[in-house]
Amino acid sequence: MNIQEYEALERARLERNLAYMEQGVHFIDIKMAYIDEGVRIGKGTTIYPCVVLEGDVCIGEDCVIGQNTRIKDSTIGNGTSVQSSVILESRVGDETTVGPFAYLRPGSKIGNHCKVGDFVEIKNSSMGDGAKASHLTYVGDSDVGERVNLGCGVVFVNYDGSKKYRSVVEDGAFVGCNVNLISPVHVGKNAYVAAGSTITKDVPDGALYVARARGKSLEGWVEKRGILKK
Repeated sequence: MNIQEYEALERARLERNLAYMEQGVHFIDIKMAYIDEGVRIGKGTTIYPCVVLEGDVCIGEDCVIGQNTRIKDSTIGNGTSVQSSVILESRVGDETTVGPFAYLRPGSKIGNHCKVGDFVEIKNSSMGDGAKASHLTYVGDSDVGERVNLGCGVVFVNYDGSKKYRSVVEDGAFVGCNVNLISPVHVGKNAYVAAGSTITKDVPDGALYVARARGKSLEGWVEKRGILKK
């Protein structure tokens, strides 16, 4: 690409952004948004600097697309906030928050009033309305129901080295922190999974599943080992 071609592309990009502004889209810095031709953006949406919108993208009204976000071939509902995240070939509903630093891989379907928080990765999975994964969670090849809470550090263990398996977490379930769900498993409606558990069997509706080794304290162990700090 020579300098003349680059300048022509930059003029076309700025003209597109100006056209979005005339349609009611707000820009923090109109020169710092990178939007492909054909992208649809609803009125009242705010675009922050260094946003990249690629391919077949549709963003609803009154959204916030935060700095350093990349969205490709995806649909974002009305009133949704996306902060410093990557969304690829996925669908996000209305009044949902994504990020910061979330990663929605292809085939993800996020409902309305959901939360996909910081350092959460979702791949080929669904989350029903009102479901939350607030931080440090991986949801792969799974279906998460409505109003489900996934605690910090939850991992859907979906790959055994040769095949990938799918799990289901039903509506209203609560999955505590640092839980591993060894797919394929089924967690029933309104069931609870205790923090620190590894799930290898189905959990019935309304049950509490606990899978922990019994803990114990070894009195005087530090002094006996001679590792007291001075």
